[in-house]
Amino acid sequence: MFSQNHQKFFIPVIIIIAAIAFTAFDGTYTVGEQEQAVITMFGNIVRTDTAGLYFKIPFIQRVHIVDMTTHGTGIGYESDRNGRNITKREDESVMITSDFNFVNIDFYLEYKVSDPVAYLYNSDNPESILRNMLLSCIRSTVADYPVDEVITTGKNQIQAEVREKLMNMLTSYDIGLQCVNLTVQDAEPPTDKIIQAFKEVETARQARETMINSAKKYQSEQIPLAEAKADQIIQNAEAVKSARIAEANGQAVRFNNMYEEYKAYPLITKQRLFYETLEEILPNAKIIITDGNTQTLMPADKF
Repeated sequence: MFSQNHQKFFIPVIIIIAAIAFTAFDGTYTVGEQEQAVITMFGNIVRTDTAGLYFKIPFIQRVHIVDMTTHGTGIGYESDRNGRNITKREDESVMITSDFNFVNIDFYLEYKVSDPVAYLYNSDNPESILRNMLLSCIRSTVADYPVDEVITTGKNQIQAEVREKLMNMLTSYDIGLQCVNLTVQDAEPPTDKIIQAFKEVETARQARETMINSAKKYQSEQIPLAEAKADQIIQNAEAVKSARIAEANGQAVRFNNMYEEYKAYPLITKQRLFYETLEEILPNAKIIITDGNTQTLMPADKF
């Protein structure tokens, strides 16, 4: 009997102790030296904690631990954690220069979280966004330099320009990350496959330039010819115009003169016009003048 009562007493106690222990376990959390914790409740940010031991409301508040240490990643290559087994990524490393050459250039980026809240909530994948930003900055910068400078003397300047562009973009987009350091690892001519592809591109570019030059030459030859032909047509039209006007004016003057003669001597003028018309229409005809009673007819051309 005592044993049963004893069991009835201790079972609730054990349950209560277990609940208290579980509640205490869920109500405390620890933040490491190189971490920060973002505390949320019902989707809202409550606070941000640095290193130490903290308490939260069990089952209601949630803790999101963010690693604040510096991380590194390669652009143009991949390697394991020990920096070995390096694999080239030509889709990232091959860049085009200002003199239309290709160069194979690698970078190493060191970054860390600057704002844990922005890192968690301002973007879905801040590391991927950071990588795309860096690639954009590298390509736009390398495109301003000739291939000789990229491979030799221009590395430090390119490195500085890329870093400045990246920092400005990170500030603008506010994804919670910052650039700690950026270095050019290597810059060299591309592989044989890329060189062959570049030669094909260069050949196509030269063919394009040749076609453009041929078209411009044809244009420079044909336009003056067309302009000269147009000028000739215009000049001919002006000449015909002037001739027609002069002819019309002459005919008008001649008609006026004939009209004045006609008014003075109508019959003689009619006869003269008749004879002139006959000569024009029948140039080889013989004209014989008679009064109708003369027995002998004498040709006019004999007189």
